[in-house]
Amino acid sequence: MQEDPAFERLLTFLRENRAFDFTGYKRPSLARRVRYRMRELGIGAFDEYRDRLQLDPNEFTALFNTILIKATSFFRDRESWNQLAAEVLPDILGDATGAPIRVWSAGCASGQEAYSVAMLLHEVMGSGYRERVKIYATDVDEAALEAGREASYSEREIRAVPDHYRDRYFDRIGARWVVSPDLRRTVIFGRNDLTQDAPLSRIDLLLCRNTLIYFNAETRARVVSRLGFALRPGGVLFLGKAEMLLDHAGVFDPIDLKRRFFRTTSLEEDRTAPAQPRRPHGRTESVAEDSQLRDQLIMSNPVAQIAVDADGRLVTVNRRAAAMLGLSERDIGRPISDLEESYRSLELQSGLAATIENRSIVTLRDTEWRSSATDAVYLDVQLVPLVDSADRAIGASITFTDMTRDHNLQVEVESANRQLEAAFEELRSTNEELETTNQELQSTVEELETTNQELQAANDELQSINQRLRDQTLAVGEASGLMQAILDGLEIAVVVVDQDLVVQVWNTAAEELWGLRESETVGRHIVDLDSGMPTERLNALLRRVVDGQEAGVGHSELIPAINRRGRSILLRMTLTSLTGARSRARALVLFEVQPERGH
Repeated sequence: MQEDPAFERLLTFLRENRAFDFTGYKRPSLARRVRYRMRELGIGAFDEYRDRLQLDPNEFTALFNTILIKATSFFRDRESWNQLAAEVLPDILGDATGAPIRVWSAGCASGQEAYSVAMLLHEVMGSGYRERVKIYATDVDEAALEAGREASYSEREIRAVPDHYRDRYFDRIGARWVVSPDLRRTVIFGRNDLTQDAPLSRIDLLLCRNTLIYFNAETRARVVSRLGFALRPGGVLFLGKAEMLLDHAGVFDPIDLKRRFFRTTSLEEDRTAPAQPRRPHGRTESVAEDSQLRDQLIMSNPVAQIAVDADGRLVTVNRRAAAMLGLSERDIGRPISDLEESYRSLELQSGLAATIENRSIVTLRDTEWRSSATDAVYLDVQLVPLVDSADRAIGASITFTDMTRDHNLQVEVESANRQLEAAFEELRSTNEELETTNQELQSTVEELETTNQELQAANDELQSINQRLRDQTLAVGEASGLMQAILDGLEIAVVVVDQDLVVQVWNTAAEELWGLRESETVGRHIVDLDSGMPTERLNALLRRVVDGQEAGVGHSELIPAINRRGRSILLRMTLTSLTGARSRARALVLFEVQPERGH
């Protein structure tokens, strides 16, 4: 695919302003998802969409949610999980008798696979599970990580969980199913970008399922190398069914190719940290690792922090400060007086001068700072002098603690106190009115007793109506079940879409033909489905059907396609308008596989 300069400028903008580097992703699928978001906003050009991102910071979240598709479920690909429970986990536990077990679910989305492996390990290990097992679940999507920490799932999401697991490891709270606290505490969620961040280490089992498919070949090779470094010698990598390791024979040996289990090579000397030169063991390596740990400690600090030298030039910016203050690597080395935040409401210059000259800590409390024309943030800014071994000031560390919530609470408390004082005066006069009203209420009570008798009669009638409604609901449920059974029993693939070409119905034959489950298709635009479906032809015909240009018994034609096994097939595709339907459904699509020629 030839690179689009405007699209590349957009990717560079995202990397510099939000620290999300998508340049390693496959361009066709990445561009398709960005255009999908642009269509929702009615924007046609990449440069125009970049302007929109600059004006509306909230749009970044919507874009990332569109790009980072989260398709996951409990025990996805059940045969592979059965293999994991029956053979892979016993081998891992046997090799590590009494030792800690470390599991990493990379690209964990909302946590279903991390909790799935937790349930399997608990079943196998019993009482020793809590003392030995640590499960790390990582992703780049903060919203997905928060959902994983909450561990609350719908009835549909836990459908794949076996009944005895559901009864043992979930608590029913309202309409949701929540993972039990004992199991939830063993799963640690955190942000990790596989393309940039350092991998975890000494991992026994690493789940990275259907994540590598989003990367181009160069990035995928780099990520796989990091995964190999994360695993201990003999550790197991568990991939998704759509992924293979074709060029990493020196790092992984296959355990079961069909179910995508691989074991790292057992020779310790063959495994080195990615993109790092070999160093002799000893103090040099320890110092380098200590330095890396210190850097990571600063960069991952949840409090925004920057460092400047004695001349007031920016030296270091951690991730939180970059996001809060709009800074990037290109600002490193610039005088802080030239940075945008210095001439907003934060008075840093005088405080910085006092800190460096007097080598004293300066704190600016409840300082108002505006990130835009409407958003006010209140910060506690602390400036701490940095000195060398000779006690000379060499710079300063500046931390920005967000106190907006405390400030707003204080304002609300003061406002509430004023309102309470006014309310107290009103209560005095109201009390007198209430005494008069009490007399009126006594007479009203008598009227209510009469009304109550009338309501009792109405209640009896409502109970009769409710019974009829329950009978009708039962009949509708039976009809719905019958219709689902009919659809699942058909050998012809059946797909129903609404006027926006969003899938409403996807039967079992469609799953078998295209390799996509109902949960992966319903609610998504039919053209965006990653299948062998002839999308261009289908899109044109469906648009004519839902726009009313095709009506009657339907349109039928023979078309070539690719089934879920990658084989070329011939289909008879029939499209029928459902304009008269009472639901959102607007078009019915039937796919019937035609016999191969010569048969």
